[in-house]
Amino acid sequence: MTATVFDQIRTMASDLFGVPVDQISAASSAQTLDNWDSIQHLNLVLAVEEKFGLQLSPEEIEQMKTVGDTAKLVESKLQAAPR
Repeated sequence: MTATVFDQIRTMASDLFGVPVDQISAASSAQTLDNWDSIQHLNLVLAVEEKFGLQLSPEEIEQMKTVGDTAKLVESKLQAAPR
């Protein structure tokens, strides 16, 4: 996982969930962040899709259980994307 993708997603999560960025780690999830509910999860999905120019499937969205999982998913999709 590259720092840039992780850092960008971490910053997005910080903004969306109202938590200081230094309190968000790769393990941060709906279980560890009070403001991470189903609506905010969808907002995170939309922000990730817009920021990285991706279209995520329902199965991929379901994989986004932690900030780290989200970063890994984005990286794999960016690497697989045609250039």
